Parts: sequence; structure tokens; C-alpha cells
Amino acid sequence: MKIIIIGAGQVGATLAENLANEDNDITVIDTDLNRLRELQDRLDIQTIQGSGSHPDVLDQAGCNDADMLIAVSNQDETNMIACQVAYTLFKTPTKIGRIRSNAYSKYPKIFADTALPMDVRISPEKEVTKHLSRLIRYPGALQVMEFAEGKVQLVVVKAEKGGPLIDRPISFLREHMPSIQTRIAAIYRNGQSIKPDGNTHIHANDEVFFLAAQRDVLDVMSELRPLDTPYRRIIIAGGGNIGERLAQSLEKEYRVKIIERDPERCRYLSENLDNTIVLNGDASKQELLLEENIESTDVFCAITNNDEANIMSSMLAKVLGVRTVMTIINNPAYVDIVQEGMIDIAISPQHTTISSLLTYIRRGDVVNVHTMRKGAAEALEAVAHGDYRSSRVVGRSIANINLPEGATIGAIVRGDEVILATGEVVIQAEDHVIIFVSNKKQIPAVEQLFQVGLSFF
Repeated sequence: MKIIIIGAGQVGATLAENLANEDNDITVIDTDLNRLRELQDRLDIQTIQGSGSHPDVLDQAGCNDADMLIAVSNQDETNMIACQVAYTLFKTPTKIGRIRSNAYSKYPKIFADTALPMDVRISPEKEVTKHLSRLIRYPGALQVMEFAEGKVQLVVVKAEKGGPLIDRPISFLREHMPSIQTRIAAIYRNGQSIKPDGNTHIHANDEVFFLAAQRDVLDVMSELRPLDTPYRRIIIAGGGNIGERLAQSLEKEYRVKIIERDPERCRYLSENLDNTIVLNGDASKQELLLEENIESTDVFCAITNNDEANIMSSMLAKVLGVRTVMTIINNPAYVDIVQEGMIDIAISPQHTTISSLLTYIRRGDVVNVHTMRKGAAEALEAVAHGDYRSSRVVGRSIANINLPEGATIGAIVRGDEVILATGEVVIQAEDHVIIFVSNKKQIPAVEQLFQVGLSFF
């Protein structure tokens, strides 16, 4: 595909890297020449300095024959005008824009073809909020991904001593919990992927990826590690867009406090949140954290725009006795360093956002994509179309589907029914098929499986 990306910030740069590695024709537009040079030094892409909303810059980038425009600059207005120009002058088929402000998102009519045409709107803040909310609802999980509108979840946990499945074969899970349907999709041991079967033993410290219906997730987690008690008290450091959204999503079920340095923002938050305590102060101050009983707090979420402030306040909160620390880190170089230390979960907004973007870029009818392990692995939900003649999957049992190496079908959603994958299951038209791919280089081969031949039409 020929794709134009506007914005060479963290999201745009990460997206360019992901797509360039998949043999797409990528052009990145940004006003910052230094950012563009950095990208061009390490990626085989074209770069253009200028404003992505200017018609002449888009023309220079080849917008007239581009398949897709992805506007992810830090300015909503630039992204909106870029999509408008691409639609009006160049008839670009697909236009995706990043919209950060709730003030725009509240009025979807703005983005109609007769106004500011945008086929897909993405919000990194919204995606990160959903990611954090799921982690809080499943204590002990490292990542929680939803498929088929939440009917199925792919959960990542680190196996720990005390879990009944530790040092036992995976087949023991079916004997021990016969009423629970689950599928272990992948295991990473010492950083290496292991394709699991019934005889594979789970060891302590294994990173285990399992699929289960939403109602069964906690039961399966309890087999892999001692189950943590539910979270109740949450402190959010940072009252920006993500802090506000996160508090709104949690305040009905949890005791939530926000610590924010800006008095004006505190006033706004106190007027717009119903059951959240808003504190004006610095989350890196020991006295404030002790006053707010940090030692009896379950989760400390550091989500300011400053990586260093997030890391320092998180480490302080951990030293003072908070149970779990979740920290947003924009600089990829920091993520591995801090996650090996006192920070329990480091979250990259770029990778969270990339997942939602890839849904619209993947070929075939792909309705959900989640990236994992810093983009090296992927889980996707594809809809099977066609019949036995026109499709490589419809009418075939899973055992007879020629899956590329490293790809595993984990589950099928048929209407409201969740079917955990076994070799005998036959895929039907309109099934939602959930596939785990441990090697991202195999994604094109997986996409081809779900593309329908001409006889279908």
C-alpha cells in the first residue's frame, strides 16, 4: 500500500517503522527536519518537510495516488484539514486522523463527508485509558486484549509458583477445570517463543498468553499464579486527558484520587468528575503521598506527559508501599529498563495506538488487531468470508488449514457462541477467527488466508 503519514512524533515514527518493515510505500511529512532525518537514517521511507495540511505538500508526497492518509500530528486541526484536503483535491480512499480533544469527539457530524471528512478517528488517550482500565480490572495481568466486542479476551500473565499448573503439562488444565474453556496461545520463556501443545509444561516466570471467554479469565489466571485480591484504591498522577478519562471510567467502582499540579486544571477536574477526589500538588513529593496513605493504595498510575516525572514518582510510590505501579513511558528506550526494576507495568502509548491503526491497514476483513512484545508479535481477529471454493479457510477444519509457522488459531466466535479452537473445528462463513502470530513477518501470509478468491463474487 502507498501510505502517507503526517507527523513524525512518537506515534507517527512507530507507525512508519511498523509499516515500512511490511514492504509498504511510506512517506512521512513533518515540519521538524531533525525528526525526519532520524527516521530516514534507519528506515527505507520518503520524507518531506512541511505542513501536512498544505495542498502543495500533500501533492509533493503523492497524495493523488495514495491508498491511505494517516494524520497523527499533535495538532487536531492540522489532522482535520489534512483529511479535508486529501478528500477534496486528491480523492484519497481512506483517511485516518488523530483527534485528542473531547471537544471535537463529542460532535461526530463534524467528520462527515460534507464537513471535515475523516473515515476513522483515533485517540491515543482513549486507547491508553481502555488499556489501563482492563489492567486494573484484572490484577496480576500484564496485558488484556479484547476480541469480538469483549466476548473473548487474550490475557498475558507471568506464571508464578503457587499456581496449580506450574511444572505440569497444559493438558492438566482441562482435567483440573473441565468446565472452563481456554486455549494457551503462546508461551515465552527467557524471551524465546514456545509453541505450546498438551504436553508442554508451564514453568515459573514463563510469560503465558491465553484465550478465554470474559467470564472465565480470572479462573484461568488462578491456575497460573496465586490470584491477587481485587484493587479498590487508585491514585492517578496527572490530570490531563488520560487522567480525566481514566478517572471517569473507574470512579463508579473504585476509590479514585487524582494528583495534578495545575490549579486551574484541578478546578476543571473537580467540576467534571463525580466521585473522584482531586488534589492539587506534586506526585513526586513524599509528604503528599504519605498524607494520602500511599501504603494502603492498591494502584499508582503515573500518566503525566513527562517520562522522567512518571518514572521518579512511580519509584517513590513503590518504595513507600503501594501495591502495583503502572507507568506511561513514551521513550521506548526506557521501557525495558524500568520494567525490570520497581515499576510493575510500563505502558507505551505508541504501541497501544498502533494496534488500533493496524485494524484499518490489514488486508482481508480484519476487525481487531493487538500488537505485543514491542510489536514483534500480533493477535488479530479476522472474519471468514466465501465458501469452500473461494476461501482458504471456510469449510475446512483447523487441522487442515495451512497456517504459516508461528501462527495459531486460538478461538472462533460464531454469533454469541465462543468456540475454543481444536483441530476438528470447521470454520464457517462469517466466523470471527482469532489468530496469534508470534513472528510478525508471517502477517502477510495470514492476511492472504482470509482474502476471498474471485469465484466468491
